[in-house]
Amino acid sequence: MSITPREDPLDLFREWYAEAGRLDLGEPTAVALATASASGRPSARMVLLKGAEADGFVFYTNLESRKGQDLQENPQAALLFHWHPLRRQIRIEGPVEPVSAAEADAYFASRQRDSQIGAWASSQSRPLPGRFALEKEVAATAVRFGFAAVPRPPFWSGYRLRHTYLEFWNHGAFRLHDRLVYHRQEGGWRTEWLYP
Repeated sequence: MSITPREDPLDLFREWYAEAGRLDLGEPTAVALATASASGRPSARMVLLKGAEADGFVFYTNLESRKGQDLQENPQAALLFHWHPLRRQIRIEGPVEPVSAAEADAYFASRQRDSQIGAWASSQSRPLPGRFALEKEVAATAVRFGFAAVPRPPFWSGYRLRHTYLEFWNHGAFRLHDRLVYHRQEGGWRTEWLYP
């Protein structure tokens, strides 16, 4: 199946994303996030996509994690969706900026309470002396908040990747894949096909 271009790449993204959501893929929102430090040292990990709008693609994290540090030093990133059963992938690149405090508060409030407590308890990306230390911190955090609402930690928020480049890849027989690229330019998008 070849790619049918759309005027706006988000329309094509939403179509493919919805199709991935209809399949039993486990976690179709999982996306590889690639960042680089100020010195250019790359790093990649999986995150969950929480929004895809005209102003960008949103994910949340501990701001003191490695990805948070990378994005503070070098606010550029790339996302990669790979849905093997569909034989498709989407690459997205662009500058990254923090979401607003109101957006982060609203999303944090929508999370399950145990996830909220986990956000407070985990010193993400830092050395852990043992599993018991984490479990102890989770228990202490649960006691700390009791039955009260759990506020968003000051070190936890989200980022928005403002897409300037999207590449849609669709499997083709004999490795003759389809690759359609969108480049953001003044007034819209320029498209081009790439050799596989």
